[in-house]
Amino acid sequence: MRKLVRPLLLTALAACCGSALAASAANDQPHGKLPRWAMPELYQLSFKVDPRQQDFSGTTVIKLKLTQASDHIWMHGRELKVAKVVVTDAAGKKHDAKYVDVAPQEGVVKIDFGSELKPQELTVAIDYTAPLNLQLQGLYKVSHEGQPYAMTQMEPISARYAFPGFDEPSFKTPFELSLTIPNDEVGVANTKQAKEEPAGSGWKKLTFTRTEPLPTYLVAFGVGPWDVVKGPDISPTEYRKQATELRGVAAKGEGHRMQHVLSETPSIIHTLENYYGFGYPWDKLDLLAAPDFSAGAMENPGLVTFRDWLLLLDKDSPANYVRGSFNVTAHELAHQWTGDTVTMGWWDDLWLNEAFATWMQQKVTQKVHPEYRADLDRVRGAQGAMNNDSLVTARKIRQEITGNGDIETAFDGITYQKGASVLGMFEGYVTEPVFQKGMRAYIQEHKFGNATADDLIASIAKAADKGEDFKAAFRSFLNQSGVPYVQTKIAQEGGKTVLHLSQSRYLPVGSSGDANRVWGVPVCVRYGTAAGGSKVSCELLSQKEGTMVLADAAKNTWFMPNANGSGYYRFSMAKADLVALGKQIGKLDDAEQLAYDDAVGSGFRHGDLDAGDVLTALKPLTASKTREVAIAPLTTVDWIYELEATSDAQRAKVRDWVKSAYLPRMQQLGYKRKPGEADSDSLLRTALAESLALDYQIPEVRAELLKQGDAALKTKADGSLDLAAADPDLLGVALGVAAQERGKSAVDTLIAQLPKTSDPASRNAMLQGLASVKDPADAERARDFALSKDVKVGEMAAILRGNRDTQASRDAIWKWSVANYDKIVARTGSFAGGRLPSMMGGGGCSQAEADRLEAFFKPRLKDVTGAERGLAQTRENTLLCAALKAKQDPAAIMR
Repeated sequence: MRKLVRPLLLTALAACCGSALAASAANDQPHGKLPRWAMPELYQLSFKVDPRQQDFSGTTVIKLKLTQASDHIWMHGRELKVAKVVVTDAAGKKHDAKYVDVAPQEGVVKIDFGSELKPQELTVAIDYTAPLNLQLQGLYKVSHEGQPYAMTQMEPISARYAFPGFDEPSFKTPFELSLTIPNDEVGVANTKQAKEEPAGSGWKKLTFTRTEPLPTYLVAFGVGPWDVVKGPDISPTEYRKQATELRGVAAKGEGHRMQHVLSETPSIIHTLENYYGFGYPWDKLDLLAAPDFSAGAMENPGLVTFRDWLLLLDKDSPANYVRGSFNVTAHELAHQWTGDTVTMGWWDDLWLNEAFATWMQQKVTQKVHPEYRADLDRVRGAQGAMNNDSLVTARKIRQEITGNGDIETAFDGITYQKGASVLGMFEGYVTEPVFQKGMRAYIQEHKFGNATADDLIASIAKAADKGEDFKAAFRSFLNQSGVPYVQTKIAQEGGKTVLHLSQSRYLPVGSSGDANRVWGVPVCVRYGTAAGGSKVSCELLSQKEGTMVLADAAKNTWFMPNANGSGYYRFSMAKADLVALGKQIGKLDDAEQLAYDDAVGSGFRHGDLDAGDVLTALKPLTASKTREVAIAPLTTVDWIYELEATSDAQRAKVRDWVKSAYLPRMQQLGYKRKPGEADSDSLLRTALAESLALDYQIPEVRAELLKQGDAALKTKADGSLDLAAADPDLLGVALGVAAQERGKSAVDTLIAQLPKTSDPASRNAMLQGLASVKDPADAERARDFALSKDVKVGEMAAILRGNRDTQASRDAIWKWSVANYDKIVARTGSFAGGRLPSMMGGGGCSQAEADRLEAFFKPRLKDVTGAERGLAQTRENTLLCAALKAKQDPAAIMR
């Protein structure tokens, strides 16, 4: 969709000819940003909500400034039934106005004043009713153990479902909120409750303190029979003079399980305050465990909301939940500075929110829990983003917004992980203290306002005393898509060891992209020295070609072209140099070993290496004591096993490779968590069990897990399953093996028991079991079940994304998805449109699969926002897989 562009002539006429302009503007519906001649200054939001009902009512009062004469204003609202609109002018005169739903699908509305009003301060009051949303958007309804709750998720553009307003990030104003709710319910919101008073028979009115300036997408509240539990106060610091109240909010009966996350939270806040030199800016902090949620978590100031399994923890919780809880909490709390205090000006700068929160979370985690290896999470996250960024259809970090679909699909690995990696790369280039200085200045300069990428870059450049070359290098990663591909060649010249560098865009086999692209790449190289150690040298490669002198290099030295694994780029080297590097694995740190793994995998996808090369090059990594490094080779090896190996002998060869590399580790770890063991061991056990049992079908591993799965599926005296009979970290895998081996009886049990199970970790494990079913009839029953009310909206994908490792299974999923397309869309809503093509047709590896995907979705793109980008990327991935499959010779596996 096009953005509204107002010709300069009309802008000039506005000063002298307001009446004429107003008449023409009335027909000029905005298709991008709303016009800025009506600016909100304060919202007063009043809601009457009973989660047991289907609808709610509200009154929105907006104080705004009209800066040009007009007989209307443009706003947002969606699925609102408006009863009355009253406009009060600066003189106190009231005008009845009309609410005109101009573009229902976009949520654009017009408030028609009935006559022209001069520039002035106005108050617009709107009374309305609306349904409690059932697709996890706006003000929506969920249930836990049969009890209903109402809560909010406004980001990115769903506030318009909850109240009429200016639903864009740059319209930051204070909000005053009140909730009228049943006497037996609890209400929570962004700020502290200031007052409670009776509101008629069976009702009470809660009034909350005024917020600092916020955009609409950060307004948050919840109504229901919540448990509200007190956590430790967050003690004062030099940046915050008063203690901050900390609470946990959970569904009834679950509050006692929030003590772990509440105990971790003060250390996160203190670490963030010390970094930014700016105190936590809101008047309290609640962490809310949502019974169902469309996102992983949401950074609403003062009321941060999460998927419940991230917060509801106990001594037997899976290790990945405990670690994930800390990481996600740190991410959302980092947003309190980048995103909430300083907000992007428009959605093309979403990375200013999400990349910074990801980058900062990793810093917090590394400081508070160094054993969690957030340094390696950043490297792995960047490598995952590079896979997407290698597509011709990849987004830029700063992607132009042409419609709502572009906003909704911006929450991806490019925004989060690529953005965080680019920040880390330039932080390393200017040094951490200098970068921190720039960040502190950025927060102070734009606090409680909006900022752009240029504001951030200017702040960092000033702190680092860098000029336009630095800014251009930074922007080169923001304003163009793609992964830099740094080609290296070492030579002896004039008695010096010189590394020749050139750059292009990394493109896998079969890509139609143009490789001719240049970035400002901070290239850092580790190499062996004559003294027997290693050294790092860095250069900013901002041209197509460059050189780097490796001072004190050993004769015929080895080199690693991405020292510390901190660069957002891929590298290539002569095969002999790669072999030499592989022999020095022990001299590389863990991050560099991950970069080596990525170089092998990307070389394979680029067509430079075959399967035999890969199996040889990656084998040394499997012996690493570091979990992340040890299992890294599985990504490429899995592809070879599932998509390249065509004979029983070839599959047996890959299976034997995996078995010899990992089965001894699995047996050493055992199949039960040991008292006091490191969580890294628990996480490795889970990863190996899933790979060996479900992917490679190793009999001895399956036998052990089947014992646990069978025991977990036994019914206890109270009618529930004995899920505690399985290791908590392995429950999902064990149920998956049991579902495959026992078939219908196991599937029947899981389908019958899921509605009776409220514990989120147990539900997730049961969903994993259903997603693992191989029998076609049982798999279809599981998919049918995913559409039922017994599976939460946010849980559906856990079943629907499973079982895609064969052509037959993908065909079955496709056939079922096409037949049930309308039901899927009805449950998930338009906000999930970008993920629909992947959910229905992801994992494909043939021209036929790409063609059927396009034929089905092309005529439906106009109906589901975001599906266009989802289709383009899923189709391209399918074709690239097919091209690589055609390029590789399966016989190479047997070398």
